[in-house]
Amino acid sequence: MQLKIQFVVATLVLLIKFSDASSGDHSPFYQKCVAKCEIGNCTEDGKEFKEDTQAYINRITLWNCKQECQYDCMWQTVEAFHERNWRTPQFHGKWPFIRVLGMQEPASVIFSLLNAFIHFKMIKKFREKVRPTCPLVWLWHVYFIVCVHAWFWSAIFHYRDFLITEILDYACAFSIILMNCYLMSIRLLHDKVPKIVLSLVTVFFVFFFMSHAAYLSAGKIDYGYNMELNITVATFSALCWFSWCYYNRKRQKYVWKCAIYVALSGIVLLLELVDSPPYFFLIDHHSLWHLCTAPLVIFIF
Repeated sequence: MQLKIQFVVATLVLLIKFSDASSGDHSPFYQKCVAKCEIGNCTEDGKEFKEDTQAYINRITLWNCKQECQYDCMWQTVEAFHERNWRTPQFHGKWPFIRVLGMQEPASVIFSLLNAFIHFKMIKKFREKVRPTCPLVWLWHVYFIVCVHAWFWSAIFHYRDFLITEILDYACAFSIILMNCYLMSIRLLHDKVPKIVLSLVTVFFVFFFMSHAAYLSAGKIDYGYNMELNITVATFSALCWFSWCYYNRKRQKYVWKCAIYVALSGIVLLLELVDSPPYFFLIDHHSLWHLCTAPLVIFIF
């Protein structure tokens, strides 16, 4: 009986190990390369170099010795795979990217900052065309702040992937989706219900976001739950926006912009479903999604 229990435990350990591994980092070639590199170049804990040979930009972006070994061995493994006509492997669940100025995913960093930049340009245009006394002007400024904050953390996360930057990226990405839903709710209710109701709606959205962010930061990130919640809230918001656009299509001629924004946002999201090696090891479909969302901001300000 004890032998059976030990066998089950060992099997589970192996399954967990394999589920966390990808074909690249699981290959003996990669593992031997990393082990040899660490022995020759790193201190026992794998954090420091025996000799100060690291590039300055990589030092200030907190790449330790073990990670440098993993990066160098990753490309040796990719080359070995290609020599055998095998497809490009993933490493630790991610595709290989060429590091630029310490950036893990340079294209995603640049396109995230592009989104933030366009929000700055459009809020400036919004202020020039809309009087401060108009209803809900404050709401669009809050939307601007939430979006820029989220794109900032998106750039930070793609620059360097730590647990804290990952949590902030996921939480802030959800903040944009939830803010879109809040914007829709206030737009529908602001002239139809008492202010106390609007205040309660605001409190609900704030606490909903805080609870989700707290859940994400409580141990290992639940990727499945996070994805399901994002899709649910985004779908609900899109259906409400489309209904509002259809209802106001004759009275407010500009609603076509809102409809186009919502429709195109859903279409470009399909890029997230494509899982393939990055082009030139720089641009993947996730970064292309960030690129495509940037010009859509023009339709909402």
